[in-house]
Amino acid sequence: MQNALLAGSLAAILSSLVGFFVVLRQVGFAAHALGHIAFAGAAGAVLLGWIPIVGQLMMTLAAGITMGSLGRRLEEKETIIGVTLAFALGVGLLFLHFYKMYSGQANSILWGDLLGVSSDALQWMSALTLLGIVCLGVLARPLWFASLAPGLAEAKGISLRVISILFFCMMALAITLASQVVGILLVFTLVIGPPAIALQWTRHFWTGMMASCVIGLLIVWVSILLSYYTDWPIAFWISALVFCLYMGNFLTQFQRR
Repeated sequence: MQNALLAGSLAAILSSLVGFFVVLRQVGFAAHALGHIAFAGAAGAVLLGWIPIVGQLMMTLAAGITMGSLGRRLEEKETIIGVTLAFALGVGLLFLHFYKMYSGQANSILWGDLLGVSSDALQWMSALTLLGIVCLGVLARPLWFASLAPGLAEAKGISLRVISILFFCMMALAITLASQVVGILLVFTLVIGPPAIALQWTRHFWTGMMASCVIGLLIVWVSILLSYYTDWPIAFWISALVFCLYMGNFLTQFQRR
């Protein structure tokens, strides 16, 4: 439970902060694709005898750099991204087919196993979270500028391609961490959910980021508590809380109109 709380907190913090820009830049489909690519990396790492997080990080960083180099053209490449993520999922299944030692490894990769996070994985997560927060702190203002006014940012001397590549690398870190909590198939929930809820409440930059972070932490903590008392999967409670909060806010705002 201690490792679960620590790992869940680390993943929630970085995922919520990076996810805030994912929502602003409207690259949710690319984030979804990185999740599937992470599955192939995790399965390959397991086949080689490594811890899954190492393979996930390697694959998502490589894919993130490639996607980031496309820059604004990424929106025109959704078909290629869709085909690539489907192929990555197939490759991951092939790797698991060759891995005969423990078939339950597939479930932990696909759906997450927060209560099974090892001390080694926790050390990796701590280092990646610290790295992601430092990079995001340095890039926050130019990234915000490039997200809202890309043409003006480029005119001011900000390289949109460099910003895009660095942002996708941070997204790769967030996806890798979030998958340890909710698994590959539900990674979208923790990356998109808290910032989407926060942006329903505020449009201010720093307020929105802090609200996203707090919401992500509370959702993970409450989900672990509910899982303890109900014995239901943590990933289910995270997705359920995100859905209820988002739809509750949406219906409340709809009624006010």
